[in-house]
Amino acid sequence: MGKIRILDEHIANQIAAGEVVERPSSVIKELVENSIDAGSTKIDVTVEEGGLQLIRVADNGSGMDADDCRAAFFRHATSKIASGKDLFRIRSLGFRGEALPSIAAVSKVECVTSAQADGLGSKIVIEGGTVKSFEETAAARGTDIRVKELFYNTPARLKYMKTVQTELGHISDYMYRLALAHPQVAFTLRHNGNLLLQTLGNGDRLQVIAAIYGSSVAKGMIRVSGENPDYTVSGYVSRPELTRANRSAVSVIVNGRYIRSHALAHALLNAYHTLLPINRFPIVVLHIGMDAALVDVNVHPSKLEVRFSKEAELVRFVEQTVREALQSEVLIPAAGKSAGAKTAVVQERIDFYRTDRNDAPLPPQQRMFTQAETEPREPWRPDEANQRNGNGSSSSHSPSVGGTYPVNGDKHRRRTEAASPQIMREIAPAADGENIPQAPAFPELHPIGQMHGTYILAQNEEGLFLIDQHAAHERINYEYYYEQFGNPAQASQELLIPITLEFTPAEAELLKERLHLFELAGVYMEHFGGGAFIVRSYPHWLPRGEEKSVIEEMADWIITEKKAVDLAKLREKSAILCSCKASIKANDKLSMAEIEALLHKLRACRNPYTCPHGRPIVVSFSTYELEKMFKRVM
Repeated sequence: MGKIRILDEHIANQIAAGEVVERPSSVIKELVENSIDAGSTKIDVTVEEGGLQLIRVADNGSGMDADDCRAAFFRHATSKIASGKDLFRIRSLGFRGEALPSIAAVSKVECVTSAQADGLGSKIVIEGGTVKSFEETAAARGTDIRVKELFYNTPARLKYMKTVQTELGHISDYMYRLALAHPQVAFTLRHNGNLLLQTLGNGDRLQVIAAIYGSSVAKGMIRVSGENPDYTVSGYVSRPELTRANRSAVSVIVNGRYIRSHALAHALLNAYHTLLPINRFPIVVLHIGMDAALVDVNVHPSKLEVRFSKEAELVRFVEQTVREALQSEVLIPAAGKSAGAKTAVVQERIDFYRTDRNDAPLPPQQRMFTQAETEPREPWRPDEANQRNGNGSSSSHSPSVGGTYPVNGDKHRRRTEAASPQIMREIAPAADGENIPQAPAFPELHPIGQMHGTYILAQNEEGLFLIDQHAAHERINYEYYYEQFGNPAQASQELLIPITLEFTPAEAELLKERLHLFELAGVYMEHFGGGAFIVRSYPHWLPRGEEKSVIEEMADWIITEKKAVDLAKLREKSAILCSCKASIKANDKLSMAEIEALLHKLRACRNPYTCPHGRPIVVSFSTYELEKMFKRVM
């Protein structure tokens, strides 16, 4: 007798349930997606005890007649595909025909449905995959499915269920994704009688965001829209000050289906380049439309993972579209309003669009002070402003808050040159092939003074502004050095006395294989034996006095980078290293002329809102907020 046998239908359904029905949220996913496919405009979900006791999904969709009500619980029974060709153009959320029989195999199911408006329908009751009854009953048009005692006949599966709150968290999370994906459907979610979600179903995705994340978050979202011959992109992304500690608030939707895609998630983070602090993530709700032939959803039973036929083009388009949306906004957060990990509060938007385009930021080629400067010039540093005033005295503005002092004495000048040299003379251009839209002008600010040697106070007709001087200088330097690292070899200079660097034997072996990477940054280094290397030349614009430490940190990064190091990433890392080393620090006193020069250069930056590490540079108090604080308005 042979060893191979055909499994009976009941065991096959239980095995399929292991793939499809992972936990209560899996049941809700399958049932609600069926309701959406049925054209429902109203879907009510009721859950008890985290879904283990009861899951009820009621909709007003097309419903089923008596024959379809019976057939729906057979394996691979579906109305959504008829031939193999249909698998390559799937537009529905469900299509495998495994969900209902898999759910019925591990629970007690009651389904009442009607495809007519005459008040008559069908009712089927199934327990553990066995049909207990089938009868005609009174029913409104649509389908009402109740799943009771999930995993009652598979105690091993039940044993590994988490707490009620954990299971409820998975349920609510997926219901949020479905609501964001289908704003045209009115959803409700109740758990043990408590209303957890309610949407209007009017097609406004921003109102769904408000229902899920709160109205303050919705007010802080930026609209995204783009279209090309293959794709359409629409949705909302959060302002940089509105973040989360993980990627849980990133929802990518393809043709109405919530998916997970590492490539698209990476594209979204790239679009926020230098706008987000380390280990913080934006809130994103992005819908991508495309021809069904360009995406394969038949990759995994859960259908959360998909395969794109033109993934590289899609990734570039999404990144470009989101970046352009961010660059079209003034991204200055309001002081006193922040986005915490648990409660997100978003700034009131302040528009600084300028009607006079003659007042736009100076183009890169225009110098900071006078056009009479014809001699070759190093990047500007703050004390140059005072030197150009003649005697080191500050300009005749209001006295500073907390003390603003002119640069005086060689000791202070030497300290400034070492710790805070070189603000850029030109703005870094856009990356090759990148089309940067015209962004709203950064507000023109009039300095008041300096606070605690760290923050610059400035004002305009809109209100009061606080500027982190280190972050501002770092941004200016970053854009300068990023441009310089685009052609580093042209600025490389030979050293009379080479710099010697020491590394461990293991590090030295790796560095010997990657010496060509230093040349890409204009640093020419060679192995000198053992763990020693000597630097023969480096670009003359490296931060003065910090050249060795910058090259050492570049080497450390190249050593620790496990993957292949690409030129763009090396250029960026090198620019960040230099900008941090060269920037003024906290407790560096600046004169009024230095403050004015710093603000002028900041205003000319391509992104004057965050430092290269994503920290905000400017925060604002609107005049209205100040008047409320002093009870001038009530």
